[in-house]
Amino acid sequence: MKSEKYKILVVDDERDICRALEFLLSRQGYSIDTAYDGNMALDKLRKSDYDLMITDLKMEGISGIELMEKALEFDSGLTVVIMTAYASVESAVEAMRKGASDYIVKPFVNEDVLLTIKRLIEHRRVVFENQALKRQLSQHMGCKEFIGESSSMQEIFELLEKVIPTKSNILILGESGTGKGMIAEIVHCNSPRKDHPFMSINCAAIPETLLESELFGYRKGAFTGANSDKAGLISMADGGTLFLDEIGDMSASVQSKILRVLESGELIPLGDTRVRSVDVRIIAATNRNIEQLIRKGLFREDLYYRLSVFEITLPALRERVEDIRVLSHHFVEQFCSEHNKSLSGFTNEAMDLLMGYSWPGNVRELKNVLERAVILCSGEQIDVNDLPDKLKKARTHASRSLKDMLCGFERKIIADALASNKGSKEKAASELGVDLATLYRKMKKLEIDI
Repeated sequence: MKSEKYKILVVDDERDICRALEFLLSRQGYSIDTAYDGNMALDKLRKSDYDLMITDLKMEGISGIELMEKALEFDSGLTVVIMTAYASVESAVEAMRKGASDYIVKPFVNEDVLLTIKRLIEHRRVVFENQALKRQLSQHMGCKEFIGESSSMQEIFELLEKVIPTKSNILILGESGTGKGMIAEIVHCNSPRKDHPFMSINCAAIPETLLESELFGYRKGAFTGANSDKAGLISMADGGTLFLDEIGDMSASVQSKILRVLESGELIPLGDTRVRSVDVRIIAATNRNIEQLIRKGLFREDLYYRLSVFEITLPALRERVEDIRVLSHHFVEQFCSEHNKSLSGFTNEAMDLLMGYSWPGNVRELKNVLERAVILCSGEQIDVNDLPDKLKKARTHASRSLKDMLCGFERKIIADALASNKGSKEKAASELGVDLATLYRKMKKLEIDI
């Protein structure tokens, strides 16, 4: 739900009733707007969003039921409460069949009104949260731990401490698997927005035609198949944080609409004409070279500057090798708990193998490898045999490559010494600081013929 006060529209052609309800409900923290006839109410409904509308059943001009039907055309999710005199309760029941959520009998008792409104608002909140769950979106209430003792990660942690309390947007750069999504969650659940929604979407995983409707929502009838109103992720994240993963894959048309939200704090759902205000902190991430995308005209430069108020670049795991050891022990402890196993860590050979691998899949790959190792391990420590063959092959290949490089370097030094001494092996040996027999042996081994 919204971070603001819940907004209620009270409609009655008796101004005293409007004033009484405004006074009663505003004292409970609700934001109250009033209208004294149906046309005035419709005008307000066109210009603003409301969580709930209380309307009198019998009014001159547009009746309460007519107003409700038109209001539900604007917003099918609007909660409507009908007010009626005791003699017209039957009409109120009929109104509930047509879409009203409840009714209030006049003259009303203040406590009954407050209980009814509180119950309906709570129901609306629960429905809203269930819709979010059905759409497989996350509203995280806890924090994940980001492990890192390297100097590069310590610098990032120091920056995050300054950024987290602010409202500023953040752009996270880095290869796949470096933990961009986890950083976004950490920012949200440590920020002043932590009690409000955290919504996440992978821009690369959703077709362009669907991405816009997922982000901005749509009105019933906006396109074929739009059988009811649907709230977009931006509206659902109101008061909280929206994480746009892989934003480098977002189309130009969606980029321009995201830019408008960032510049004005407003959006228009598909098929709607009303502007809606939102308060959302956007955290974006990409594994692509954003500056290169800008040069190619694939990403808007103005959007980049709006998103990157703070820019955080997560280093690849191979660039913070010192973190591999602490991450490995952390993951083994985690997976031992999950799989009900007891291990004391790693053999020296296994840890050397982990430390020597380049980890192209970064922390995500390390995590997957260690979960497999914990499951396979039959001893007290994870050994080389518990690790995938690709790690062993990579080490062998790296060793061979290093050996080839050293041989090539040695061959060049000897060849240069011989060339500078016009082929004289005695002088070359003296220059290199070796005896003649050693030089002959090296020349034979390295296949140097002069």
